[in-house]
Amino acid sequence: MEAYTIPTEMKALVYEEYGGVDVLKFDSKVAVPDLKDDQVLVKVVAAALNPIDFKRRTGIFKATDSPLPTVPGYDVAGVVVKVGSQVKELKVGDEVYGDINEKALQGPKQFGSLAEYTAVEEKLLALKPKNLDFVQAAGLPLAVETAYEGLERAGFSAGKSILVLGGAGGVGSLVIQLAKEVFGASKVAATSSTGKLEFLKSLGVDLAIDYTKEKFEDLPEKFDVVYDAVGEGDRAVKAVKEGGSVVVIIGAAPPPAFRFILTSNGEYLKKLNPFLETGKVKPIIDPNGPFPFDKVVEAFTYLETNRAIGKVVVHPIP
Repeated sequence: MEAYTIPTEMKALVYEEYGGVDVLKFDSKVAVPDLKDDQVLVKVVAAALNPIDFKRRTGIFKATDSPLPTVPGYDVAGVVVKVGSQVKELKVGDEVYGDINEKALQGPKQFGSLAEYTAVEEKLLALKPKNLDFVQAAGLPLAVETAYEGLERAGFSAGKSILVLGGAGGVGSLVIQLAKEVFGASKVAATSSTGKLEFLKSLGVDLAIDYTKEKFEDLPEKFDVVYDAVGEGDRAVKAVKEGGSVVVIIGAAPPPAFRFILTSNGEYLKKLNPFLETGKVKPIIDPNGPFPFDKVVEAFTYLETNRAIGKVVVHPIP
């Protein structure tokens, strides 16, 4: 087991006030976070951006946010360099990945993953799948856990059909794969813009719907589950079968839809690792990335165009 020399200060991306991308600054003198007993210190190798990162930065969750200044970042992949006294399974040198915030909106960590080091509860992490590099692993946790928990809460199971709204995005591309490979869907339909239809088919979508040309809610076919990853709840409820479920992760959720916000849990990742290691479920990393650490502002700007395919990942982190 190699011993790691841990500095007292680190480089991190920081914002001291809420606002647009212009509030993001680099700081080379941020204190390395202290460890609680149930946490490990992770040397960050790669981190991914999620829409929640820029929404949080604008201040819309400030009533329940941690105090400023904030180091953003939920998703991490890296190496354990120190363990707290109550840590049971992870050890120094382990390669891990996870979503570091148990509750996405309730007091997320002040010191997130867009830094050289981050402190994370052991229960939120899993060992990195052996066949994935750190960039691929960093792009998974929040999105794959959201996809999995949403399908589970919708009561999705083998033989059911599903319509995924926003199939080319970070969450949608994983909902498609999990529905097919893990849950055993009978049919997977998904929406995207014209240029992404072939990408949907490459993920195994049976019916790829161009939302610029047709309205999914006007199709004669209805689905057992509709998974809305884009905020079209009012329309989503018109595409579900009687007695079916509509999962909404953003925007309004008129009945029978329900909205849920992920609770991060390393057990989900452990359950999915075999599907990742056999290649049945693949991380989708946006081809414009990974973005190096000094281009994080560009990465955020790109993410906020809503044009990304899969995940926007930051690597290397110094």
